[in-house]
Amino acid sequence: MAVLVVGGAGYIGSHAARVLQRKGYDVIIYDNLSTGHRELADGFELIVGDISDSDKLAATLRRCDSVMHFAAHAYVGESVENPRKYFQNNVTAALSLLDSVMQSRVRKFIFSSTCAVYGNPVKVPIAEDNLRQPLNPYGATKLAFENALEAYSRAYGLKYVAFRYFNAAGAKEDGSIGEKHQPETHLIPLVFQAIQGRRAALDIFGDDYPTRDGTCIRDYIHVTDLADAHVLGIEYLDRAESLAINLGTGKGHSVREVVAMVEKVTGHKVPTHIVPRRKGDPAELVADPLLAQKLLNWKAKRSLEEIISSAWNWEQEKWSERKA
Repeated sequence: MAVLVVGGAGYIGSHAARVLQRKGYDVIIYDNLSTGHRELADGFELIVGDISDSDKLAATLRRCDSVMHFAAHAYVGESVENPRKYFQNNVTAALSLLDSVMQSRVRKFIFSSTCAVYGNPVKVPIAEDNLRQPLNPYGATKLAFENALEAYSRAYGLKYVAFRYFNAAGAKEDGSIGEKHQPETHLIPLVFQAIQGRRAALDIFGDDYPTRDGTCIRDYIHVTDLADAHVLGIEYLDRAESLAINLGTGKGHSVREVVAMVEKVTGHKVPTHIVPRRKGDPAELVADPLLAQKLLNWKAKRSLEEIISSAWNWEQEKWSERKA
């Protein structure tokens, strides 16, 4: 069975490609390399193309049985400053991809969605029936595509799973692949940059939230745990109907707790600087992961310490390359 991994030269897509390959799937990576990295596709067939290129997709889809879609812009701040870019890629171009899929024989579709579709949650932990009220254009574009999937499923028989990620983090345990964002906005790599002297200090955006230590709480999930769920999602669609599923651990960690764990893992003190809150940051985002456990027999296996250890291993590999 062949899987087309769209955006497979990116962070999460490259991990999913490797889990698929390990499970015996044939994998084709499709990526325009605008934010992906060619080296993350090493060992796979790579087709360089845009998701709006229907002719190139048609030829590729003839060889595939299912699609995983990771090719989205994903910076919240940038989406506020440049919503046109986000709606064009995450909605308009993504709908072109979906139409290409519907013109092929492929009917199984795995979508990389986000907990940002929930906005400020009504209740924490957040279950899938929480109101979807995104606070920024990034979340709004992901919700728009979820709505399209729901409509296409009802009208055309598409089978899909929309995985709503919480905070993806970590790297492959052997240090071969990991986060490689430009610019970097994720907390754990930013903490490492503060350790390495590549920034004067880690900016902590607010320490006056109604949380146990005043800083934001998030649900950090290892990227390999996410990738494992995607393979189970394909298997799920062989026997059941379309739906959206949270992917998280069910455990939240504050910014200060993450910093403390980084200090434990690395043995380095992290310089920090308190700055004003960012507009639209909810105090707490933690998944209710019970639906994934029930339907997919999936549960996040790796702890925060394991997430940070794997990420530190990868970061040191990258840092060695830069200094060389």
